[in-house]
Amino acid sequence: MPARDIRSPLPPLRIGPVKIGFPVVQAALAGYSDWPERVIVTRLGAPYTIAEVMLDQFVVNVSRGKKAGRYIRRTDDEHPCGAQLMGSTADELAPAARKMVEAGFDVIDVNFGCPVKKVVGKCRGGYLLGHPKAALEVIRRVRDAVPPAVPVTVKMRRGIDDSPESRERFFEIFDGAFRLGAAAVTVHGRTVAQRYEGPSSWDFLREVKQHAGRRTVLGSGDLFTPQDCLDMIARTGVDGVTVARGVIGNPWFFRQVRALAEGRPVPEPCVTEQREVLVEHYRLAEEIYGPRRAGPVMRGFGIKYARMHPAAEQVRAAFIAVRNPAGWHALIERWYK
Repeated sequence: MPARDIRSPLPPLRIGPVKIGFPVVQAALAGYSDWPERVIVTRLGAPYTIAEVMLDQFVVNVSRGKKAGRYIRRTDDEHPCGAQLMGSTADELAPAARKMVEAGFDVIDVNFGCPVKKVVGKCRGGYLLGHPKAALEVIRRVRDAVPPAVPVTVKMRRGIDDSPESRERFFEIFDGAFRLGAAAVTVHGRTVAQRYEGPSSWDFLREVKQHAGRRTVLGSGDLFTPQDCLDMIARTGVDGVTVARGVIGNPWFFRQVRALAEGRPVPEPCVTEQREVLVEHYRLAEEIYGPRRAGPVMRGFGIKYARMHPAAEQVRAAFIAVRNPAGWHALIERWYK
């Protein structure tokens, strides 16, 4: 399958029966893609977002109260939205998937890609790429657990490592996932052993898409700018891309890549627009976390937002120094007039 000519319109993305549209979406971002962040990026042009990954045991055991309200939450102003789950056994992943559907999520995404040592050490995430039988049993049980109209997708890395055995297991899981009813598979171009170091192999993504044919494949890895997204689609032929770190602190990312794809000037948010978004983001965070916890959460976001400001280093230092809501509001008044 030849790589696409990026000068031609990008075909709209679908995940099973769910219409996404523009094929650049937000990946699950641990510690970042919470409800306030998803609402903000959706309003600013993200066609689809995935909530931060949640452990199956957490979802099964926490169904009410403040924690459930913070993490198991989806509202109509962030539709469509996927829920990403991670666990070690089908026995808990399947009921967790049902709960996320009941909470209103549109897609269930199963994480076989997390490379974090403590996750892999507990037989979760990327660990399952080395155990095709267990991985495919998870997919089968999750697919059976949720209604047919709710797509199930899978997030993978290109393998545990670069050994021939790892490659063989990757394709066994990849093909098996579609055979069991997965609507799409997202492939990150790094191995689990690489973690977040070294380049993501776009050549491997191209090979996977050629192998997949008409089956829906999304690419992931090293997407830091809008141009990176278009380049990955053009070079690999994937049906869409999921952006992770490139979106943190730049919720305008999706309208920027859309403008670039359409040959229009790429819009950069002025300080006034940055202020409006920061104020609204803080309001949403306070709504879900409460005044006491919203500050620390938003300080992390503010440090990332600072990169968009003309005085980026000074503003970043100011966000790092913030310790309470009064400090946050004073910072906004000083730097974002």
